[in-house]
Amino acid sequence: MTKLHELEESLGIVFGDKSLLTRALTHRSYLNEHPDAAFEDNERLEFLGDAVLDFLTAAYLYHRFPELAEGPLTSLRSALVRRDTLARFARQLHLDRYILMGHGEAEAGGRERPALLCAVFEALVGAVYLDQGIEAVQRLIRPLIEPEIVRIQQQHLDKDAKSLLQELAQGQLHHTPRYRTVAARGPEHAKEFTVQVSIGGKVYGEGRGPSKQQAAQAAARAAIKRLQGDHSD
Repeated sequence: MTKLHELEESLGIVFGDKSLLTRALTHRSYLNEHPDAAFEDNERLEFLGDAVLDFLTAAYLYHRFPELAEGPLTSLRSALVRRDTLARFARQLHLDRYILMGHGEAEAGGRERPALLCAVFEALVGAVYLDQGIEAVQRLIRPLIEPEIVRIQQQHLDKDAKSLLQELAQGQLHHTPRYRTVAARGPEHAKEFTVQVSIGGKVYGEGRGPSKQQAAQAAARAAIKRLQGDHSD
């Protein structure tokens, strides 16, 4: 209870139903090791939070960018609610310190795993929504998404990174990027792929993701950042 109170103070939210906050922080591995626990894991709250986030980010972007067409708005929203972005939000709120997880999951680095952090953030959103309503969720996420939009636009994270990299690579280096999967780790339900992208035989970027496509996009973004840095004079 002390840790829950500490987190509530950090978030600026006092839950009427403390069990919602406990459930939002509970990974299924904790219940595997504590089958007598009187609460469930966070997967149902994650499902709800995902839907709430989709709606609120769409509404925010609709009002924030009245000149943008549907396509760019969709790309911006996708960048805001992608796994790595929500995992970053979880770290900013220090949720990793409060997650209830099994010893084995913790020993395997669960508190740093983007998929797990993303799920906890979505579950927290679902819990806040059930406990205090949509306006409380807006107050929670707005300070997170406003600077994130700036970062997304500065780094072109709302664009298709592979297409943008191909344009840059062919224009600057006269070569086409080549992608190679160099690792696939984790169980089938939580696989993480590592992809490297090379241009002219030289590795320019590496990325990780829950699918080869997402890992390739992350690798392309890393390569774009390097290319733009190399040609910033």
